[in-house]
Amino acid sequence: MTETTHRPETGGELRAGLRDRHVTMISIAGVIGAGLFIGSGSAIATAGPAVLLAYLFAGTLVVLVMRMLGEMAAAQPDSGSFSTYADRAIGPWAGFTVGWLYWWFWVLVIPVEATAAALILNSWLPGVPQWGWALAVTVLLTVTNLFSVANYGEFEFWFALLKVVAIIAFIVVGVLAVLGLLPGFVGDDSSVSGLSRLVSEGGFLPNGPGAVVAAVLVTMFSFMGTEIVTIAAAESGDPARGIGRATRSVIWRIAVFYLASILLVVAIVPWNDPRLPAVGSYQAALEALDVPSAKLIVDVVVLVAVASCLNSALYTASRMLFSLGRRGQAPGLVNRTTSQGVPRFAVLGSTLVGFVAVIANYAFPEEVFKTLLATSGAIALLVYLVIAVSQLRMRRVLERDGVAMPVRMWAYPVLTWAVIVVIPVVLVYMAAREGSRFELGMTGLIAAVVVGVGVLLTRRHTRAAVR
Repeated sequence: MTETTHRPETGGELRAGLRDRHVTMISIAGVIGAGLFIGSGSAIATAGPAVLLAYLFAGTLVVLVMRMLGEMAAAQPDSGSFSTYADRAIGPWAGFTVGWLYWWFWVLVIPVEATAAALILNSWLPGVPQWGWALAVTVLLTVTNLFSVANYGEFEFWFALLKVVAIIAFIVVGVLAVLGLLPGFVGDDSSVSGLSRLVSEGGFLPNGPGAVVAAVLVTMFSFMGTEIVTIAAAESGDPARGIGRATRSVIWRIAVFYLASILLVVAIVPWNDPRLPAVGSYQAALEALDVPSAKLIVDVVVLVAVASCLNSALYTASRMLFSLGRRGQAPGLVNRTTSQGVPRFAVLGSTLVGFVAVIANYAFPEEVFKTLLATSGAIALLVYLVIAVSQLRMRRVLERDGVAMPVRMWAYPVLTWAVIVVIPVVLVYMAAREGSRFELGMTGLIAAVVVGVGVLLTRRHTRAAVR
């Protein structure tokens, strides 16, 4: 395992302000974003009922990656999570690269979620312009993140609880509808009952296997955020326990929240219904069941989801920036903490870049913001690949040093190697597919720049250490 040649550990310390219930709900909420309620509609429209295979594949990959990350994080909890492990297992340049790319991903999430929240709030209160709502939501959640990590945990606890309740309620209603037990809601459309729509509209694979692979690219990024619990757990009283519990439960979370709910949507709404990509899967399903105020219900749930995602984006970006600062890979200012253990400058720095992106979204042509977003298009896959390579190398070192590992990767190293092989295959498919080629190219460009800077800084620090 490569040793870090320059890793100053100066500055303040984070405080263990998260309770067990916070960590538990953060782990549950990490896999539930607006992509489930809205983005899944586009995936269904792309692959038809076979979208279930896409979610199964992407979900399996995420489960394996989380297991690998959980093994490292439970053994050595750290707010830098996989960036720190890449630093130790592969080299400082790798930790630098994946840390900054991950920070960039979440900084770009801030304007996306702020704009989504602003659209909903503006539809309710049009007197306030969209940019005003986007600014207000971002400022509010930034302030809560500045006081203490407990504030983030408390907000995320209630956001997560509301999302979970909404999904469970949807699943209950959906199951009753499929069983034909909701005649009052179904109206004259008796075909809502049963699972016939899984094959009746052109079969289970109406657009062929290629469409399933294309849907994988959409579904893959819906799961980004699952790994946040390994960052947050470092600020809890018992990190190893929280991480172990989260990684063990990720299977049922993906099975229930994604596979079950998407199965019900496909059973209730024809996959080629134009409402799916237009309004999202949940609203389309509720409208098909004639549920009163379906749009309002989904708007409220989506608002909670985007607020949760924005809250997590601010928290995650700041903690990753703090970790980079601790390792001498970011300006030293960002690793200073308040008396409450909050990395204030890391929070403000991440928010500032997010604010600039929000302004760019409203002030410049749409193509400018789309280009910015394209730079983060394949970051999730790069992060997953680095996690797998890091775990492959760290496992041997942890065992050699006799470090306790409360969580262990299944069938090591076979499944680890499987993930390492599969991810480049997906990246190659992205390069071959016209619809995702631009995103891959932009991500590759920014990754190459960050890698170059990381290698340059590592060499400079090595020379300084030799002197």
